[in-house]
Amino acid sequence: MNALKKLIEEYLQYCQVRRELDPKTIRAYRTDLREFRLHVEGQNGDFRSKEPIGNYVDVLHCERAPRTVKRKIASIRAFYHYLMYMEEIEENPLHRLDLNFKLPQRLPRYIPNHIMNTFYQELYAQRERADTPYQMKCAVRDIAVIELLFATGLRISELCGLKREAINLYDGEIRIHGKGDKERILQLTEKITIDALTEYESHFAAEIRKSEYFFLNKYGHPLSDQSVRDMINRLTCAASITMHITPHMFRHSFATYLV
Repeated sequence: MNALKKLIEEYLQYCQVRRELDPKTIRAYRTDLREFRLHVEGQNGDFRSKEPIGNYVDVLHCERAPRTVKRKIASIRAFYHYLMYMEEIEENPLHRLDLNFKLPQRLPRYIPNHIMNTFYQELYAQRERADTPYQMKCAVRDIAVIELLFATGLRISELCGLKREAINLYDGEIRIHGKGDKERILQLTEKITIDALTEYESHFAAEIRKSEYFFLNKYGHPLSDQSVRDMINRLTCAASITMHITPHMFRHSFATYLV
């Protein structure tokens, strides 16, 4: 094993054991640093000098999207910070490189009105097509999730993390713990949203009583981010919508239509 490969493996182990980083973050670091190592080895360069790093960044700018370049540079920065911390190198070669650049401004993507209408038609049609109590419960839950996302602009993590005591349908209020554990109160003003949540609560009353969370899956466990994404993808496909719709686009659409 060459020196750079060995140091990368030690760094990833450090990230896993000492820093306890999320496995997804470690996988991203592994991918980015492996690509960097292969480039340095292909150029017969010394990873302790600035030349192969600068050359690699130039290649990235030519071949990758700006956001991808920024992420890969961040991975390299973190790795070299570790090398300095562990005294594997005497000087950080990145300090002699100008790696800062502005990302092009990109307008947030929202769901156009005609696509939103098609999506909603399919959303409510699945309730009409429900043949079993289980299908009805799933349809009612999907309606409640979408209505709440679109009416409030909630982040998907905030929606899935809603506790049962945070929902006050009588007063039309929802208590949210967002980023930085900051609490905010949202007021529900649309009757259709309150009705959707009320109907969901009546169908899932027994499950909700056994859980501290409000939105649950068929096993009585908290609804996951991926479950919501899968649900949106399923509805999009059933409605023959070619546009890729993500949960966060409901947040952007909420803000757009509000303006």
